[in-house]
Amino acid sequence: MKRSSSVLVSYASSDDDDTEKIEVKPIKKKRKLPALSSSLITPVPKDNPALHQGRVRTQPHVDGQFAAYVYVPVRVDRSSPLTGLLRDVLQHARSMVGILHGMPGSLQALMDESSDAADFSDTRRNDEPLELHISLSRPLLLRAHQRDELKRAVKGIAKDHTSFKASFATFTDLTNDERTRTFLAMEVGAGHHELQSMCNALTPVLRTLRQAEFYSSPRFHASLAWALLTPSEAVQQREPQADGPLLADQASTKLARPSSLANGTPEFPTIPHFQPGFLDVLNTKYGNSLARLSASALDLESISVKIGKDVASFRLA
Repeated sequence: MKRSSSVLVSYASSDDDDTEKIEVKPIKKKRKLPALSSSLITPVPKDNPALHQGRVRTQPHVDGQFAAYVYVPVRVDRSSPLTGLLRDVLQHARSMVGILHGMPGSLQALMDESSDAADFSDTRRNDEPLELHISLSRPLLLRAHQRDELKRAVKGIAKDHTSFKASFATFTDLTNDERTRTFLAMEVGAGHHELQSMCNALTPVLRTLRQAEFYSSPRFHASLAWALLTPSEAVQQREPQADGPLLADQASTKLARPSSLANGTPEFPTIPHFQPGFLDVLNTKYGNSLARLSASALDLESISVKIGKDVASFRLA
């Protein structure tokens, strides 16, 4: 039997293929998204000392980070003798230190007012009390998720502490940690124990939040006014001031001449420190009056925490 011949199927070789023409399409450029409206963009805060009497940030701004501190507010009635005393003290202090600034708000207004009580009653009819602050913490830097935890801690401290009376004992000066400003302040006498107790209660949450604790031996005080300090490296380059109080005309002629730093930032008048005799003058002239007024101690009834621009206050038990 003969084997049938197999049918061979031939395949076209690649050489026989017709060359295909590939059409290359041009790449389309991606369209740019339209720019966001300026109303939707949160501006990054700029450190402009010209807007803050020469004050500068000690820590650079970080998005999502909030400056905060805890304090006890001290409210002083506008018609009280203590308000009149503070007005006189601030005006006398500025006459000795011409570059002195009152603390923002009502204290700066007191410094600018006439020392004449009659003029005061006529030109400033404001029933809102003065508000002084006694700090219970250093300046804090919180992340967004830490804000509620600090508020809860402060609220708990308010529940565990009762309202109490406090008084101021003397005028003193204090310098901030960065040595950029010096402060005229009133140091607390009566009430120190209660303030220390609240400060101690705040320490555990500060540790949890990894924030610096308050000073080991705190001098509780209410700041009244401040002045910029000369940077330490520049002190030796300035003319030494005469002993005694720094007078207003000295401040204006030796310290307040306008100039600019290398980066174009205006230079603001500074002092190396409050001159010897400054506090002696204030305590000699006003110390007895402060002691008499402190005999009727002030009622401290709440504790507050300021986070960014928001203030939360909690009434003491």
